[in-house]
Amino acid sequence: MCDEAKLADWAKQAISRRRFGAVAGGAAMLAACNDVVRAPTAEVMEGAIAESPVTFETADGTMDAFFVHPATSQSPGVIFWPDIASLREAKRNMARRLAKEGYAVLVLNPYYRDVSGEQFADFAAFIDEGGFQKVRLWREKLDAEAIGRDASAAVNWLDEQPSVDTDKGIGTQGYCMGGPFTIWSAAAAPSRIKAAASFHGGGLVREDDPMSPHNMLDEVDARLLIAIAEDDHAKDPSAKLLFAKAAGLAAVPAKIDVYEGDHGWTVPDSPAYAEPAAQRAYGDLLELYRTAL
Repeated sequence: MCDEAKLADWAKQAISRRRFGAVAGGAAMLAACNDVVRAPTAEVMEGAIAESPVTFETADGTMDAFFVHPATSQSPGVIFWPDIASLREAKRNMARRLAKEGYAVLVLNPYYRDVSGEQFADFAAFIDEGGFQKVRLWREKLDAEAIGRDASAAVNWLDEQPSVDTDKGIGTQGYCMGGPFTIWSAAAAPSRIKAAASFHGGGLVREDDPMSPHNMLDEVDARLLIAIAEDDHAKDPSAKLLFAKAAGLAAVPAKIDVYEGDHGWTVPDSPAYAEPAAQRAYGDLLELYRTAL
């Protein structure tokens, strides 16, 4: 699902936290610029967002997540699937930014069957602490059926929140490992999930697997954004064509494009973060949600 070879390359290069210092500082500045409501107040500024850690029941246990939304209005819901390093401040900041655009964003912990809460402070910590080995067994449980159950539970929870506009469709977005989760989510809840975006998602095309995301598009009723990394495309250029063919056969509207960044380019604490391409991808995400939700 995630590019294991890329992770190995980063580890061999002995990437240190210093390399991410400027990025971490930028993320902190982003958080400081937000008007965040973390406790009830007598007066809430227009444009403020509210956030909290949350939990809810799924078919497999108790999922923990981070929920952030506009403080004074109802908004379309968004299910946010993180990458292999899971819940952490970089992902919370990405969700806060989207909430400022007018969306109620639920960032899920995909590893909740085994652990709760943040496991790695940032991507540098993931690499330094042998993250791939740590999460290996947790990841093995995240197949199409499991993600479908989780997505259905997340949809139900969002629809119960007073901050969510249930007259609007729900969006879902995922990064690296979370990319295919968006398609599985849309297939699990087609009546509610109307937009799905994969950013440098791994494993979107698994030709001999009936549960491959590209083989499940007949079950999807959503517009798609499939944002592919340059190095992933160079490694397997046929995947883009096969996914596009499957989307066409299923009559699923899809923007499928290769962006000027390597695997992980949209994530601020990733070694591959490329701001111009990340900004372009963010603009395309907003356009997807404006059109579909």
